[in-house]
Amino acid sequence: MTVVFTWDVVPGREADFERWASGLTQAATRFPGHMGATWLRAEGVRNRYYTVLTFADHPRLDRWLASDERARWIERLRGVAEGRRHRTTGLETWFSLPGEGEAAPPRWKMVVVTFCAVYPISLLLQVTVVPQTQTWPLALRAMLFPLLVVPVLTYAVMPLLSRLLRRWLYPVGRAFPPARPDRGGVDEPEGS
Repeated sequence: MTVVFTWDVVPGREADFERWASGLTQAATRFPGHMGATWLRAEGVRNRYYTVLTFADHPRLDRWLASDERARWIERLRGVAEGRRHRTTGLETWFSLPGEGEAAPPRWKMVVVTFCAVYPISLLLQVTVVPQTQTWPLALRAMLFPLLVVPVLTYAVMPLLSRLLRRWLYPVGRAFPPARPDRGGVDEPEGS
């Protein structure tokens, strides 16, 4: 289960926020099911940061979000930054961050880019891995594809393609409406 947070930091308090972020991340790692947190600074916006937080499942994420320890960390942030939580629901997070002025590209463009990413990986697996696994049970062979492809797509291929094809995905001069819940992001005030 993944959740994205947007943080708007008070100008001049970036160093305080970054120290706070490091402490918060350390606290979260002690909670069962924690699978990582990635902190990003918005390109071109000096005072905006994002956290992509991943837990093994929804109940463990909810335990962390509702914990007294996290509440104490959030309280320390007063006067430094304001945050919003965005629940993510699909592949659109490969293309945009929720809560930004830019909406995800049209779905047909996401399909084209995803196909361009998956097809060469699939072809490579068919040539290199599939022949080696012919005697494996079907369930194990079927599990191998997503175990190999999803991390490669998420951490390497899709971020690269999204950057390389950015002008096609987000044409200059396009009016970007705010993200709608049915397009992947549900904004919630941090305090909720």
